Amino acid sequence: QVQLVESGGGLVQAGGSLRLSCTAPERIWNRAMSWFRQALGKEREFVAAVSRSGGYTHLGASVKGRFTVSRDNAKNMVYLQMNSLKPEDTAVYYCAAHSSDNIYEATSAYNFWGQGTQVAVSS
Repeated sequence: QVQLVESGGGLVQAGGSLRLSCTAPERIWNRAMSWFRQALGKEREFVAAVSRSGGYTHLGASVKGRFTVSRDNAKNMVYLQMNSLKPEDTAVYYCAAHSSDNIYEATSAYNFWGQGTQVAVSS
């Protein structure tokens, strides 16, 4: 069972920041890595992705300008820096990967998922 492990979630006030981290085993590391989120009662939503090299990133429309995604290939870590957080950012955040370096927004493209980390933003 391949495990992606997220960390860094928590409770923060609106306007604050959090940095999420995700680590993946070596055998699936050499590909694009993505972040999704799922709020209570809603569908899972694409948030951000970073290419294998880290040279290309793609952000979802709802987080563009506030969130950034990056990776450290020496540490097998991918990060989601979340700034100017809003109550509507409250969700469980998931790290995900699939079998290539392509970036997709559809959840159906991904076959490796973490357990998720909860982010709660108070108003």
